[in-house]
Amino acid sequence: MSQALRVAVIDDSAVVRKHLSGLLEAAGIQVLMTASDPLFAWPKLQANWPDVIVLDVEMPRMDGISFLRQLMREHPMPVVMCSTLTEAGCETTMQALAAGAVGFVTKPKIGLRDFLEDPGNGLVGMVRAAAKANVRALPIAGGSQASYNAGNPAAFASNLAMAETTDRVIAFGSSTGGVQTIEAVLRQLPRTMPGIVLVQHMPEKFTQSFAARLNTMSDLEVLEAKDGDRVINGRVLVAPGGRHMQLKRSGAQYVVEVRDGPLVNHHKPSVDVLFKSVAQCAGRNAIGAIFTGMGDDGARGLLEMRKAGASTLAQDEASCVVYGMPKAAADLGAAQHIVSLTAAPAALIKLSGLAG
Repeated sequence: MSQALRVAVIDDSAVVRKHLSGLLEAAGIQVLMTASDPLFAWPKLQANWPDVIVLDVEMPRMDGISFLRQLMREHPMPVVMCSTLTEAGCETTMQALAAGAVGFVTKPKIGLRDFLEDPGNGLVGMVRAAAKANVRALPIAGGSQASYNAGNPAAFASNLAMAETTDRVIAFGSSTGGVQTIEAVLRQLPRTMPGIVLVQHMPEKFTQSFAARLNTMSDLEVLEAKDGDRVINGRVLVAPGGRHMQLKRSGAQYVVEVRDGPLVNHHKPSVDVLFKSVAQCAGRNAIGAIFTGMGDDGARGLLEMRKAGASTLAQDEASCVVYGMPKAAADLGAAQHIVSLTAAPAALIKLSGLAG
């Protein structure tokens, strides 16, 4: 019989610790320890490391994000954030995901006790998924940004003249681990890149903060997509949480259509919805890339893109946080190229015709 999944719960509320522990234990997950803040937790963790940490953000003496950054430097491991978040707190969540958290569960301000006792609140599933994540593959884990930037594939492309890429479009899809992965890729791409349309599995309200964060970290213009936005060189359009995004042709231009609709592959936005529209509208003028993520969303859409003549690639297993979506694409034969995270920017630059 396999050993039970072991979890540590770090939260300043005794009520939260009690009810989260009960919820996890009822699901067959062992709560190895609880602590009211990271400083109390640290010696306990060093003595007996759990498989996953469930971590609050606002705590006395040391906040959860500062602790998360320290943890990922010294002992990278799966962390699920569980915090009360307002709309203004979306940036805090983005900071947590960028620092290495695998995922998050939002605690409501009203009806907290009922939420904590509800087996359907998503925490158990998130913890089980986090336990399978390869957090050492994250760009922020196990190395510095400088080491990642070695060779800087964008450097040799940044001084090239603007290429004729008006009719080209690049489509990205990612899920678990995608916040750090997409950030790492976009940092390396020059502003001469064809327009990029991107689906990252993320709830409503969080995609705006995600896009704003990416916009400050690359040479590209990154925006949360609005219906009718143009796809142009040097621009990245992020599908808004809770809406599907599709590529449309408007005369000689590409635009995006942002619409509500049913879940596809349990997601909204769905990578498959985007990729299939790109296959239909752009065909051989497109490039498709599928990155780390759980499940198989995007695999069939990437196959349609390849059949339509697009160049397609998938992230390799070793550099994925969760080798789900890329594996599904590879298994279908949808990916022409299997590339590591560090090789992806140079591959995209080459496929875009920006490097000899």
